[in-house]
Amino acid sequence: MARPQSRFVCQSCGESFLRWEGQCRACDGWNTLVETVVRETTRTERAIARGATTAGVGEPLAGIAEADMPRLHLGIDELDRVLGGGLVPGSLVLVGGEPGIGKSTLLLQAAAGLARTDGGGTVLYATGEESPGQVRLRAARLGLLSGPAGERVRVLAEHDVGRIVETAREQRPGLVVVDSIQTATVDDLDGAAGSVGQVRESTLRLMDLAKGDGIAVILVGHVTKDGSIAGPKTLEHLVDAVISIEGERYAALRLVRATKNRFGSTDEVGVFEMAEAGLLEVSDPARAFLADHGGSAPGSIVAPTLEGSRPLLVEVQALVSPTGFGNPSRKASGLDPNRLSLLIAVLGRRAGIGLGSHDVYANLAGGLSVAEPALDLPLALALASSSRDRPIPPGTVAIGEVGLLGELRTVVGLERRLREAARLGFGRAIVPRPSSGATLAAIDGLEVTQVATLREAIEAALADRPPARGEAVPAMLG
Repeated sequence: MARPQSRFVCQSCGESFLRWEGQCRACDGWNTLVETVVRETTRTERAIARGATTAGVGEPLAGIAEADMPRLHLGIDELDRVLGGGLVPGSLVLVGGEPGIGKSTLLLQAAAGLARTDGGGTVLYATGEESPGQVRLRAARLGLLSGPAGERVRVLAEHDVGRIVETAREQRPGLVVVDSIQTATVDDLDGAAGSVGQVRESTLRLMDLAKGDGIAVILVGHVTKDGSIAGPKTLEHLVDAVISIEGERYAALRLVRATKNRFGSTDEVGVFEMAEAGLLEVSDPARAFLADHGGSAPGSIVAPTLEGSRPLLVEVQALVSPTGFGNPSRKASGLDPNRLSLLIAVLGRRAGIGLGSHDVYANLAGGLSVAEPALDLPLALALASSSRDRPIPPGTVAIGEVGLLGELRTVVGLERRLREAARLGFGRAIVPRPSSGATLAAIDGLEVTQVATLREAIEAALADRPPARGEAVPAMLG
């Protein structure tokens, strides 16, 4: 095979050039030329490829033999849960997060956890950002030097992908961790580390290692200002799974989500707590996001959310105050700002609570971000409570979607959410009334108030005396 050569290929039209230019002369696109390795195939190789193409036949789907690929357990249940039950041998996983969020810490703990399991083999930790001494300092702080982890986790301070692949094929580890892909380089390209061409070509060669040799590879990716993983978007298309670590840098809780997973669900979430000994699994995630402020206060209510198969209870907080300027402020943290604006309009039009001349601030306690519309009713009740300066009785949860006409709609997994709320000691729930006549199963210790409209829900939540089970909710005046 001919020696690989470097070309600058336009990402818009595919035209290649010998040197970089600011504008593509074929399609007039600006800054679209990316350095790429171009391998020229010989006439014999092309003939072999044509012969393989004509001679190849398709195999029936039912006739494909099932591959026996037991998953690799990393010794961290929350991380294994997000991955779909463990790490698949031969898979390529990308882990992204903001600086200081705990990416390297979590992966070093995962490498040590895999080294402790029977049959996990060794782990090759290739770092291009730290020296072996710096990695040892972090391992000592995490208490990973003793036991099998101290012997089976091997550190390689190298940024050249060719040497990393060569070392992995010689040692045959069960897992290769590359920290980070932005520091990896390929000798065939002249671009600097972190450039689009270097990142993409490095990922392609590590993918060949994973798929060809059956070695699981985890890449660490940096995050840009807008929250996306640095590098070309094709980087996320090449890998099998994209794991993101979320949370406030100065807060204790961290969330691990899978935004892409070819071997499992993308709905699961792992909850960790940053401590001196590293990222620790939270024993009761459903209670982790509940704020403790010493009593009931206007503008606060608890909502049971559903992350995959796991219910999480989070406190929804809202603050409504008269604006001192011409344009009122609307701020949301952990919530969809567009959904907040919609609920403000519905409250003013359908429930008689006008907030057009008020500043509105909404927040989810604990740093959790939730996008599901099931938080519509809790957020609307928190806004109404803050506007009227009347606290919602403690021990109350609410869940439901709000429509533009002020009607309430039921949500998925309602009984599962309510059972979790009852387990944590909540005694009352405000939920939408089913329109099809279906009945909600009774839950021990939880009084369920079913309402049909947002106006009825506000009256039920802010009433001096909560209505008894089966009692009709009075209509709200004005």
